Amino acid sequence: MDAIRSADRQKIICAGLWTEVCVALPALCARADGYEFFVVADACGGVSPEAHQLAIQRMSMAGVVPTTWLQVLLELQRDWARTDTYDQVMEIVKAHAGAYGQGVIYTKQFAAAQAG
Repeated sequence: MDAIRSADRQKIICAGLWTEVCVALPALCARADGYEFFVVADACGGVSPEAHQLAIQRMSMAGVVPTTWLQVLLELQRDWARTDTYDQVMEIVKAHAGAYGQGVIYTKQFAAAQAG
């Protein structure tokens, strides 16, 4: 926590191997210290699906906000006018974001066909 305190930030985004321990314990401590804490739920795992889900529920009850990797990526991008990161974000989305990525590919192909 000393490194986080010295960074003078109030928001923490975290994922970890073991939801019930590696994520839940620092999340609960950070919330007790007044930090906003976001857990990237689909980038964590528990000893079982039930253990993972119960850890997410426990953290949520303490004010931790569960989110997904795609939501974090898109919130960091903020809007598509940020051209300095647009291409890199689109490559990640197309490769790893399932139906959303396929929709991006389709939209780009459709727009190109209409323009031509």
